[in-house]
Amino acid sequence: MSVLTPTNLGLIALAYLLGSIPFGLILAKLFGGRDIRKSGSGNIGATNVARVAGPAAGIATLLLDAGKGAAAVWLGGRYSDHAATILMLAGIAALLGHCFPLWLKFRGGKGVATALGIFLMLAPVAALADLVFFLAVVLMWRYVSLGSISAAAAMPLLVYFFWAPGHAPPLVVTFGTLFTAALVVFKHEANLQRLVEGTEPKLTFGKSRGGEA
Repeated sequence: MSVLTPTNLGLIALAYLLGSIPFGLILAKLFGGRDIRKSGSGNIGATNVARVAGPAAGIATLLLDAGKGAAAVWLGGRYSDHAATILMLAGIAALLGHCFPLWLKFRGGKGVATALGIFLMLAPVAALADLVFFLAVVLMWRYVSLGSISAAAAMPLLVYFFWAPGHAPPLVVTFGTLFTAALVVFKHEANLQRLVEGTEPKLTFGKSRGGEA
């Protein structure tokens, strides 16, 4: 029996719309009265929001963007009897909504926080390990973008090893995680270029000028 029933397809569509909510844009306007797309790096993610509208707005954006991913997976599980395929597809739909939001002409964020929320629900131990890895990279080299790219690249391996003791994740989760990692890295293409050229701004503890997340 196919898991792609009308109800499940509706859940996936709802997850995409949920992911499309541009919390960074909304909070930057509330906290600073500015269009985040025309300030700083132009990205609607938490790092640029913190840079432009202050740390409180940045933290709120981070939490809400992660919440989108977590809520999408929760909804998928709640209404599909926790079918792995729907959990993963709902998460990916939310990520696509964040990266390519309907409301912003499909020009959105880079998906780091939303991906974190997805995997906190799907594989919490792997997600927490990846968060520690992200922080270690950022603290050592002071590039938020490098931490984001490194964490994305590490996630498929971490999910594989920490899914469940003695058990590999379902194939849909494995391939979904690989897709998620590839999309996040792809969205950091400009950051990668600047890292290679040595022009990527570093995170500073005071006036933040960290790389885009």
